Amino acid sequence: MKASKLAGLALTLTLLAACPAQALTLHDREIPVPSTVSPQMRENVARAYPPDWLVKPLSLQEYARLNHEATRDSDAKILALAKSAGVTIQEGSLAGVRIFTVTPQVILPQNRDRLLIHVHGGGYVFFPGLVGAGEAIYMAHYGGIRCVSIDYRLAPGFPYPAALDDCMAVYREILKTVPAQRVGVFGTSAGGSLVLSMVLRARMENLPLPGAICPATPWSDLSKTGDSYFANAGVDNALVSYEGWVAGAVQAYAPGRDLKDPLLSPVYGNFAGFPPTLLVSGTRDLFLSNTVRVHAKMLEQGVDARLIVHEALSHAQYLESFSAPETRFHFTQLKAFFEQNLH
Repeated sequence: MKASKLAGLALTLTLLAACPAQALTLHDREIPVPSTVSPQMRENVARAYPPDWLVKPLSLQEYARLNHEATRDSDAKILALAKSAGVTIQEGSLAGVRIFTVTPQVILPQNRDRLLIHVHGGGYVFFPGLVGAGEAIYMAHYGGIRCVSIDYRLAPGFPYPAALDDCMAVYREILKTVPAQRVGVFGTSAGGSLVLSMVLRARMENLPLPGAICPATPWSDLSKTGDSYFANAGVDNALVSYEGWVAGAVQAYAPGRDLKDPLLSPVYGNFAGFPPTLLVSGTRDLFLSNTVRVHAKMLEQGVDARLIVHEALSHAQYLESFSAPETRFHFTQLKAFFEQNLH
């Protein structure tokens, strides 16, 4: 390269270094529904925003009303889903915490001595009762394995650390009868974050760690930190934006707390020594950065961490169509992962 070009390059780099970082401003643009998603999933990808995405409930009574409205007909739908999926659901309790045990008609031979713990999503404020076990129905059906879904206490009536305390109580009780290396833990969104927090807390308590975990699109940073909170705002048609009910849920779950406490935002935790981990997100997911940041940190700290990013899916959309190829792919990947790592 000639000296004049080198000098010009050096000047350009100097000027760039002197300029403050600028935000990228995008003009109005159209994002089409891609042909790369299945016909069954295309409707979900094209769906309008939820009408209540900007609603920020301000009281226990408002959250109770919204949960009642959201779950009014949910029990019948969940039971119908269980019937079509060929699983049974039994309500019970472990260590004083309500659980739902979801059992497939046929438990695969390799899974007869294994158990999955399911931690549901809902921003720590939604999906009480049977509706929270929907993801466990999918997993039991596709995985041929028994799942225990934890109906943990919800904010704002029971803010942090109530949900984590309930999950840990169930985990400790299960360890009395099932060896840790045969226990897997999975969940989506707030559930995925609780999965990570459970392992951090188990290590703090010197408990044996589960054999494998799958924190799917985990809400691993409660603060508005990370690229996809901005880049996917308005692109994700499930959560839409941090400024909606998501921000309200933070205040309900962790009022006055340090949002960078690893048990609240596990991306700030130490993952060294974690069990094999499968992380999942989507290219339109508002929590994509929450997921990839955990994945990168796990790799840096020597964890066997794997990542699936679903094409075009917004937050947790693999849970919206039971028979869609994307849903089948998601849960068969979880099945293979747990079968490989639970011993």
